[in-house]
Amino acid sequence: MDAMDRKILAELQLDGRLTVTELAVRVQLSVSPCHRRLRDLEREGAIRGYRAVVDPAAVGLNFEAVVFATLRWETPDTVTAFEEAVAGIPHVLQAQRLFGEPDYLLRVATADLVAFQQLYDQQLARLPGIQRLTSTLVMKNVIDDRPLPG
Repeated sequence: MDAMDRKILAELQLDGRLTVTELAVRVQLSVSPCHRRLRDLEREGAIRGYRAVVDPAAVGLNFEAVVFATLRWETPDTVTAFEEAVAGIPHVLQAQRLFGEPDYLLRVATADLVAFQQLYDQQLARLPGIQRLTSTLVMKNVIDDRPLPG
């Protein structure tokens, strides 16, 4: 990956709806080489996809929490079962496996505190291998969906 590829990625992170022509102008490249580079970045997996970034409040998800999960034991089967179960919960927006304790960080969005409590009691607390869950409420997102640094 060279400097031009990084410029293309930077522009697309700011506006994923750019046409190839608009992108070429922004990175100061002619359309054909820009298109070729774009396809290469997609094929190589540097660009994983395109999507709209939706404001959670606009769709009624006004409440966010960070949940830390510690497993009882970490065998490959436990980890797989936990991760598959978490992947099946739409309100879990992000799940990261961590070194040390806790084992996982989950970012969760719901309509309100009552909905979060229901999700917590009915789904999160019943995840395979759970020993302990600890939650903290998000007061404010200071940085959210920041583009990757060049």
